Amino acid sequence: MRLFSLTKEIAIDLGTANTIIIHNDKIVIDEPSIVAIEKRTGKLKAVGRQAKLMQGKENDDIETIRPLRKGVIANFNAAEMMIRGLIKKASSKSNWFSPSMKMVVGIPSGSTEVEIRAVRDSSEHAGGRDVYMIYEPMAAALGIGIDVLAPQGNMIVDIGGGTTEIAVISLGGIVSNKSIQVAGDDLTDDIMEHMSRVHNVKVGERTAEQIKIHVGSALTELENPPEDYIVHGPNKMTALPMEVPVSYQEISHCIEKSISRIEAAVLQALDETPPELYSDIVANGIFLAGGGAMLRGLDKRLTDKIGIQFHIAEDPLLAVAKGTGVALKNIETFSFLIR
Repeated sequence: MRLFSLTKEIAIDLGTANTIIIHNDKIVIDEPSIVAIEKRTGKLKAVGRQAKLMQGKENDDIETIRPLRKGVIANFNAAEMMIRGLIKKASSKSNWFSPSMKMVVGIPSGSTEVEIRAVRDSSEHAGGRDVYMIYEPMAAALGIGIDVLAPQGNMIVDIGGGTTEIAVISLGGIVSNKSIQVAGDDLTDDIMEHMSRVHNVKVGERTAEQIKIHVGSALTELENPPEDYIVHGPNKMTALPMEVPVSYQEISHCIEKSISRIEAAVLQALDETPPELYSDIVANGIFLAGGGAMLRGLDKRLTDKIGIQFHIAEDPLLAVAKGTGVALKNIETFSFLIR
């Protein structure tokens, strides 16, 4: 007689910008980390992509909430609703349902005990029976395919939505790490502020994000420059419609301060690295993961500034999620998982 287990195993990359869920080695959910809630009843109206479409277009009875800010849970209730809603969506897609689940969740390496507890509680309330956690740079290293248990130093720079995680990994542990609250959201904020100050045009978060995707750049000179992006929005003074072409050079200037802060954090992490591991890093290069790794010219800028080759992960957006999935399959092997 064949016995069926009621426990399902899922890996979750709980990101500030996007949440990815892996089940049976497959990505079953890759959606924005956002929920829409009915103000009157407090009920979940939409989650993920559907909620993102409502952002900035809400009526008086609907509120859109991003439960994570700067890599940590800012709204406990909304986070729980989001995790539960996305798991339900995943289970309906994959035709499975389980009242109890084994979960591995990625968390920022700079998380405090309180923040770790918040992730654990949200995951348990959303149906997690056994909840393990893994630091995001370690998950990114696993996702890239690095042998994290080897006696060799590797450096990961994971630029997410809310935090940039920088870690040196050797022998299955994080030797030195730096977690700064400067990442993709800050670049978006820089662009919103720039458009308002320089062009006198009001743009929302979604439009600023589109500008970043289409013409975002860490360098003022690119070999294959993108075409200018046309922005439509209201004039701040007159409320009349405006059409503003935005170039990649302009955006590289407006995000310069945030990029410089990421650079400084990488240099500080290198400064704290033991000499033997430092020489490994020089030989192996530094690996870039997360959505921020896709910013045009960032790898070249960092390579030129620091003098060590930077490599963009094959699939930077999915590196942490894939690594969380690897950890899920090898829970007994990896002692660095937080229980």
